[in-house]
Amino acid sequence: MKVSGDWLDNPATQSVMGMLTGAGYHALAVGGCVRNALLGVPVADVDIATDALPETVSRLAETAGLKAVPTGIAHGTVTVVAGGEGFEVTTFRHDEESFGRHARVSFGASLQQDAARRDFTMNALYAQADGTLIDPLGGLPDLQARRLRFVGDPQARITEDYLRILRFFRFHAQYGDPEQGLDAEALAACAEHSAMLETLSRERVTAELKKLLDAPDPAPAIAAMAQSGVLLPVLPGAQPQALPVLVHLEGDKPGGWLRRLAVLTTEVETLRLSKAETRDFGKVRDAFSGIDSPAALGWRLGWRLGCDALLGRAALLETPPAPGWQAEVMRGAQADFPLKPRDLMPMLLGPDLGRALARAQEHWLAQDLKPDRAQLLALLGLA
Repeated sequence: MKVSGDWLDNPATQSVMGMLTGAGYHALAVGGCVRNALLGVPVADVDIATDALPETVSRLAETAGLKAVPTGIAHGTVTVVAGGEGFEVTTFRHDEESFGRHARVSFGASLQQDAARRDFTMNALYAQADGTLIDPLGGLPDLQARRLRFVGDPQARITEDYLRILRFFRFHAQYGDPEQGLDAEALAACAEHSAMLETLSRERVTAELKKLLDAPDPAPAIAAMAQSGVLLPVLPGAQPQALPVLVHLEGDKPGGWLRRLAVLTTEVETLRLSKAETRDFGKVRDAFSGIDSPAALGWRLGWRLGCDALLGRAALLETPPAPGWQAEVMRGAQADFPLKPRDLMPMLLGPDLGRALARAQEHWLAQDLKPDRAQLLALLGLA
């Protein structure tokens, strides 16, 4: 069996792989690029596994006129830059001892040993430069069935890297068959070690959670996290009941992770969000408890956040938004409030000016953005 795609035919990919095979070493595309190619989904990054030692990879790259960057040299990874693209080239390895996210590795491993240290069977697939598939652990049937299984013993894989607990649920949401449940042995292992999630950096946890919530339908995975006790250390107080309703309301236009996060929880202190993300999260959550019309939400929050707020509020109330809501949010997002501060000056100044503008604004929003400048001035007794 062979894999194919522009990612593999890319001259840059071929030059890096050819650099290694031309010197008598193995060069195998591995992991996500092979998995995604077999699933027919876009390939983002191309990782390459080899039996060449890191220093050999660097030397061969320099001889070939390519740039070599020792991005993860302790773990055998050299980033080779070809055609302006970076390719992570990692030496076959196996773990001698692991410490959560850290491990002492040794090189000179066989392909079988290299595959055995990977997380899931669907990620332990390799491809030669001509696309020939190599499946040392029998991961292809799992991939074809969209069945997510840990490589070997789930307990061992998780204790090597506790982030794999979150990756288990994220990969199930992205690549698993929604009609079949999660692997029972893996789920039990995730539950047993769930408390160790608190030892991980907030940055890594947040990155995984964002990817999970960006999946087409993260609701079953989130529900399984809640039932197994995995969700609590990540999002204390999270309530997953509204998430499947939200996914249903989104239809064929799924939303981003922030909207889905907002219906799960009111607090994000355990996550590492940017200031802008935290601000947007707060705006959407605040809008859930309001009574603004779709147009008013569009004006207050803009098109994107207005849609997030409206759909999230509908999911929490379990009530579909009114027909034409998207057009109404857009109408509000494109509207201009008729009054400007100069329209009230010099009659009003300072705090009085601010209070008058706020009063006029709330009236304008309550009246479906219809009152014009003259009507608002009359409201304020300034006509």
